[in-house]
Amino acid sequence: MYEGPVQDLIDELGKLPGIGPKSAQRIAFHFLSVEPPEIERLQNALQKIRDGVQFCIVCGTVADKETCRICSDPRRDRTMICVVEEPKDVQAVERTREFRGRYHVLGGALDPLSGIGPDQLRIRELMTRVGNQEDGIDVTEVIIATDPNTEGEATATYLVRMLRVFPGLSVTRLASGLPMGGDLEFADELTLGRALSGRRAM
Repeated sequence: MYEGPVQDLIDELGKLPGIGPKSAQRIAFHFLSVEPPEIERLQNALQKIRDGVQFCIVCGTVADKETCRICSDPRRDRTMICVVEEPKDVQAVERTREFRGRYHVLGGALDPLSGIGPDQLRIRELMTRVGNQEDGIDVTEVIIATDPNTEGEATATYLVRMLRVFPGLSVTRLASGLPMGGDLEFADELTLGRALSGRRAM
């Protein structure tokens, strides 16, 4: 235990996700050695978050304007919407450079035990987007890219049921299975089972 502000900083850093006591201590002592302008830049960034982060009015991801750069890009395919749980998931899909459509951020996943039901997520907004044409263009495919865990699967199942009301709409789910470079012997039963059920012709 350290005294005063240093221990306070270590305690606060330790509350952040993915940062344990050792990491919190290293970061705190790093701040003791940096120049004041670096601390001020961090303070300003935190201040901007506290003052309120802006979210895209179309897809719900973090944006610096009313509409994010993806939704305002006319080159993106308006017929496809990829549904994700959080804004960080948008960046994960973008890094693949495989998807040229648009996104819809739910703001989480269904988790009744934590009090998160359909009304706490942006499902109503998704239904509105799918049901309305944009500049005469219909949405023809919704790709559900929720996490492959219990909450994500429950959310995907719920969305499939809700989206059935739109005739001609293709609803797909991201494939899941074995990672590239992995060994079969180290795969858990669930992952290997999903890989088998999702097998494709070569």
